[in-house]
Amino acid sequence: MSAKTHFLKKLQALQSSCPTFDSKTEADIAAFRQRLTQLHTRMDAWLKETGICIEGTSVSLIDLLVGQRAFEVLGIILCYENRTITFTPLFLYGQGVTGCVEVNLCAEGSMTPICRLFMRAGRRTEWCCTRASLLSGPVHEFDEEAFFATLEGLLP
Repeated sequence: MSAKTHFLKKLQALQSSCPTFDSKTEADIAAFRQRLTQLHTRMDAWLKETGICIEGTSVSLIDLLVGQRAFEVLGIILCYENRTITFTPLFLYGQGVTGCVEVNLCAEGSMTPICRLFMRAGRRTEWCCTRASLLSGPVHEFDEEAFFATLEGLLP
């Protein structure tokens, strides 16, 4: 077999193994699931040797804009002593955003909103965030620096 034939067979096998979706909504749901899993993995690496526990949980979403159909996505819980920060998926589609996750601090019997993350916002394709007090305010990249700023409430 020639190198070209071998290459083309391998390329065809790769292309046929890529999932195909019947609609943009199905593709967006799959992307939301994948990006949440990647975010969980990234957080786990950032938290290595900190003593903060990270857990995944299943969240069922019913989004009115996807035909009131329920689908499961990953939620994330960070625990330190008696405090937690929850990353709870809220919706798939909103005003100019795709994939919204609400971040809350749970401490001393109360829940305090911290921020919201967006999988895609406008032209941004990386996770970005906005403060809970400024939901219509500017969005910023949700990188390692923003992540640790979000964790501030875990420490007494």
